Amino acid sequence: MMEKTLVLLKPDAVQRGIIGEIITRFERCGLKIIAMKMVYPNEELAGSHYAADEEWLKTVGMKQKESYEKKGVKIDKTEREIGMTVRQQLIEFLTMSPILAMVLEGHNAVAHTRKVVGPTSPGDAPPGTVRGDYSFDTYQLADSSKRPIQNLIHASGKVDEAEREIKIWFKKDELHSWKRIDEQLLYRIGK
Repeated sequence: MMEKTLVLLKPDAVQRGIIGEIITRFERCGLKIIAMKMVYPNEELAGSHYAADEEWLKTVGMKQKESYEKKGVKIDKTEREIGMTVRQQLIEFLTMSPILAMVLEGHNAVAHTRKVVGPTSPGDAPPGTVRGDYSFDTYQLADSSKRPIQNLIHASGKVDEAEREIKIWFKKDELHSWKRIDEQLLYRIGK
């Protein structure tokens, strides 16, 4: 199933000069870039991306809480409270310097991109994933430094989330339809 997904290479990826290496991983696994631009997001744009949606806040809080529990650390805050703190930190982080926004297209693009990227917490990401190879941050280190986790990249988690996020970062005419030279092989188009 052909899908589109949003990927943001965050300030830590841009400032470390590793965006080319990350982009290459997506291209090599058959995903196609159909839109890309460097953006210096303001607070409004970042706030639109990290919407204060109840489900999102609780999911983010739950992920962080689970990561702590795996390491034997107990958290007294609710999942929503953790989510609100994370949201504000993410907005501040995303607005600190330019980021690279792109839309990838391909078969099962959302799940495939998430697999390439690895788990949200780089400390839990296996070698071979973007986060596992280029970052080592953990929620505990981020919290003790009073900052968001620096995990290099955002990748949409669901198809409907990707559709919403793409509209925040790109106008319709910025998405380009084109064929990779290997699509005939990858997708068996026109047998």
